[in-house]
Amino acid sequence: MNLLVTGGLGFIGSNFIRLMLNRHDDCRILNLDAQGFGSNIQNLADYKDDRRYTFFRGDIADSSLVSSLVEKADLVVNFAAETHVDRSISRPDSFLHSNVNGVFCLLEAIRDHNPSVRYVQISTDEVYGDILRGSSTEDSTLRPSSPYSASKAAGDVFVLAYARTYGLEAMITRCTNNYGPYQFPEKLIPKTIIRAKEGLKIPIYGTGENVRDWIYVTDHCRAVEQVLNRGRRGEIYNISAGEERTNLFIAKFILEMLGKSEDQIEFVEDRPGHDARYSLDSSRIRKELGWRPERSFEEGLQTTVEWYLQNPDWYGPLVNDSVLSATPWRLKW
Repeated sequence: MNLLVTGGLGFIGSNFIRLMLNRHDDCRILNLDAQGFGSNIQNLADYKDDRRYTFFRGDIADSSLVSSLVEKADLVVNFAAETHVDRSISRPDSFLHSNVNGVFCLLEAIRDHNPSVRYVQISTDEVYGDILRGSSTEDSTLRPSSPYSASKAAGDVFVLAYARTYGLEAMITRCTNNYGPYQFPEKLIPKTIIRAKEGLKIPIYGTGENVRDWIYVTDHCRAVEQVLNRGRRGEIYNISAGEERTNLFIAKFILEMLGKSEDQIEFVEDRPGHDARYSLDSSRIRKELGWRPERSFEEGLQTTVEWYLQNPDWYGPLVNDSVLSATPWRLKW
């Protein structure tokens, strides 16, 4: 089994590669990553000598490189994306490049060079926009609020069009907020852990009442594996754990775990277009593919906090003032 993973040096992509190599002795991974913001070669440093793993540095919008790798693959999973909402507000152009042009390039390479390959597009719950009551289903209207989510929605529409028009074995997964080891320090949970540990203020947007459904990264990766193996062509699969928490709750919970005072919390100016709540109905993947999350939020967060406390050498080189900024959307990258 030859599996092409794009964006495999990122948080979720590297965890997915670990899962696949640990579970499948016959799996050969081709990892294509541009090593841009959010990617880290150290995420998979312990696999650099594994004969089943090969890394290629490159852009998913590089048609000749992508075509050469697609020709070798039986399966393709696209994690490659610009994902930082704050950065999309200050500089949206790079999000068009990776999240729209890159997806188009992958689909064209598959259509021209390996149309039988199975392809999974990793998307996000943010394409549905916020929802104050109930949960978004796979048939809900797309209402993206940020340049990031708009670019992801555009990529998804191309995937569905290619599945229908050209018959590609393409599927989409849309997941809620991930957390766990190897997440870039700019994100809420690792930023809170690191700043709390260092005795710094914990910046919380607005009132902190924005709600997200949190899933441990390995549970997400298991879901992607199920879709890759058994998902239906042209189908969308929502992935969620049913663990909805406010951002303020997250900050307070981490401070309590670390024995720190809630006085470290600092409310800061909200970012533009900040969605109030995301919630996904994931009954389709549960009923059709038999997937279930295995980790509770409390268990997963405890594991995550311990990992960051034990791995300052991993996150130390990544931490700077811009990464830990209270309002990164105001920065000019």
